[in-house]
Amino acid sequence: MPRVVIGPAVPDREALANEIACLRDLNVEGLRAKWHTAFRRRAPTHLPRHLLFHILAYRLQADRLGELDADSRRLLDRIGSRASDETDRLVNNRSRTELKPGTLLTREWGGHLQRVMVLADGFSWNGKTYPSLSKVAFAITGTRWSGPRFFGLDQSPSEVRP
Repeated sequence: MPRVVIGPAVPDREALANEIACLRDLNVEGLRAKWHTAFRRRAPTHLPRHLLFHILAYRLQADRLGELDADSRRLLDRIGSRASDETDRLVNNRSRTELKPGTLLTREWGGHLQRVMVLADGFSWNGKTYPSLSKVAFAITGTRWSGPRFFGLDQSPSEVRP
């Protein structure tokens, strides 16, 4: 008889979404009761309803879908332990370093669409390889620019125009 291997259960995302929707409808006392069930202790009295809800919703998701990976936890720990300007630098630098080879950056300049390809060892524009985005921006404009700023990489998502 063939051996049957049972893998981990596939999370039911619809059931999870329904549970979170039910949490949304609870008042503070209902959320405190759910907290007691989930964490086996009383909810901190200083937590407002919205934080109780978010923490419980996170716990449900983490239990079903898994916790954050180690890199994300380390980043959040560093963000939580630093001043806000250091935090901004950490977050902004992280997003800049996540440009993967093959990513195409575009920017309209002088009425023409400029396309730059991210390479493993630099950036390609008009058949030439540059060591940095700032060098590409200089080649395009003839003036000194921050490359990430020129291509809109230093903006928060709310600042980016559609």
